[in-house]
Amino acid sequence: MTIEEDLKGLDDLNKLSGLWLEAKQNEDQATNDRRKIEDRIKSLAGIAENLEGTETVAPDLFTIKIQGRINRKIDSDKLQELAAEHGLGDHLSRLFRWKPEINMAVWKAASDDITRPLSAAITAEAGRPSFKITPKE
Repeated sequence: MTIEEDLKGLDDLNKLSGLWLEAKQNEDQATNDRRKIEDRIKSLAGIAENLEGTETVAPDLFTIKIQGRINRKIDSDKLQELAAEHGLGDHLSRLFRWKPEINMAVWKAASDDITRPLSAAITAEAGRPSFKITPKE
């Protein structure tokens, strides 16, 4: 029987919450197990912790591609300060992308004369809601 069949006609929020908690626990355990397996594969393949790019390992039965990423965060205020200090301001637009983010509290408080013309540059779509379900004690 599939989960879709199990859910058909089920309208008890307590039962659904219990099923959600069980699925979430299974998902968390599967994620933890997968990550441990990935760590072991990485170790056996001799992959560096700071891999950036793709490494391919080919045991007899599988081809394993491991893509490493380095997450970088930029302190934009410090970056602009350093660029100005060293006369490098002209290079910022080529070396970095500047991503505007809306400040919803200020946006909502601003005059409609300001926000209306700018709203054409904003696309909004609903995201998937997140859930946190905890059993009562």
